[in-house]
Amino acid sequence: MPLSRSSLFLPVMLGFAMAVVSWPAPGQEPSSVDESPIGVEEGIEGEESTDDLTGKAPKSNLPLEELQVFAEVFGKIKSEYVDATSDADLLNDAIQGMLSGLDPHSTFLEPEAFREVRISTEGKFGGLGIEVTTEDGRIKVVAPIDGTPAYDADIRSGDVIVSIDGQQVRGMDLREAVDSMRGEPGTRIVLTISRDGIPEPFDVPLVRAVIKVASVRGSLLEPGLGYARISSFQSGTANNLRTQIEKLERENEGPLEGLLLDLRNNPGGVLNSAVDVSDLFLESGTVVSTRGRDNVTDASYGSRPGDILDGVPMVVLVNGGSASASEIVAGALQDHGRAVVMGTRTFGKGSVQTVIPMNNGGALKLTTARYYTPLDRSIQARGIEPDIEVRQSEVRELGRRQSVRESDLAGHLSEEDQLLEESLPVEEEGDATEDESGEVVVDPLEDDYQLREAVNLLKGMRLVYRQASKRG
Repeated sequence: MPLSRSSLFLPVMLGFAMAVVSWPAPGQEPSSVDESPIGVEEGIEGEESTDDLTGKAPKSNLPLEELQVFAEVFGKIKSEYVDATSDADLLNDAIQGMLSGLDPHSTFLEPEAFREVRISTEGKFGGLGIEVTTEDGRIKVVAPIDGTPAYDADIRSGDVIVSIDGQQVRGMDLREAVDSMRGEPGTRIVLTISRDGIPEPFDVPLVRAVIKVASVRGSLLEPGLGYARISSFQSGTANNLRTQIEKLERENEGPLEGLLLDLRNNPGGVLNSAVDVSDLFLESGTVVSTRGRDNVTDASYGSRPGDILDGVPMVVLVNGGSASASEIVAGALQDHGRAVVMGTRTFGKGSVQTVIPMNNGGALKLTTARYYTPLDRSIQARGIEPDIEVRQSEVRELGRRQSVRESDLAGHLSEEDQLLEESLPVEEEGDATEDESGEVVVDPLEDDYQLREAVNLLKGMRLVYRQASKRG
């Protein structure tokens, strides 16, 4: 009996499956990443699972009946589909479909995509500066990155991308959607966005750019109180944060009395960076642990002695755009009682992806473990609940009321320092100021309600800390 095309294809599929079992390319070890929903990746070193001391990959029982069905479907597509299809395209699509059925973060990276992953961890890549994930077949924004086209266009965490240049994206593969948003710097693109509270989708025109992410910036909120903003966790973020804090202390002409660490809309980044940032403020103990299906992917990351702030008060600001590495830092500082976490519940991205290099120059990115905070709380799909919930709100001045003071009353007693009081300048609330270059400087607390509340909390914590220090 002549063999059918599908039966001829079965041995090929068996060989393909056997090859998949031996993960890394010769001479290469798989590496693990904790992926922010898309864009900046997070990396830790991983090890290959072995079943003995010879280093051979574990054996796998192949599902022969299911592979026979696969081979039959493959053969039917090749012989009867309306258009001619290549073997490579069909197999690539089969791999992507196999991985997309697992979770939103497992995927196969073509060589070019794998190269971009490596570039992104260095803090430079092309595109819009927007971190996205998939949810119920929709492409959803996790967070825009500070100073990028997406940030400047006011794209927000929670926005849903309906179409890209008029092409509907519902049901589109995440990598395909990301590739559509990337392109040559200077080229234009239009995203159609659906946003809660706005009845109809609306268009957002953008211009692609080379995204260079400055992951840390900071300023003095007032004498003694520092502000540090981390927009993503890159390989040098912890060192940059240390440098920024030292700069603030020089500007303050003395040690800081409090620090506000802003992790809002931070989609994640390099895992080791999150551990190192947490370590800056902890004296001892676990920062984060990972657990997988077996002990091979289990790991624990600890802190070393030496709090660079010597225990002064800290407030960590988070929101729904704080994901992955941001949640590791917030969870570690919260569990150790080192900082008060304020804002809204975080994204809930608490899984580890292992990047396994393939022979063709690409890589398999596979979810292999979950994150746990020092108090053994799972981050996955739960996020970090803030100690104090503060939702972003718009606060407006109700207007000035005509009030009567003692000085307005007829025959009031004169103030001894009245002449000095009259010589003081009158401050107008809400006025912008100018810096030395003459540029207008807008107070960031003016329009940021969460930040304003966090500063007020930090001021109160500083007072308590001062009193406790005096008693001590």
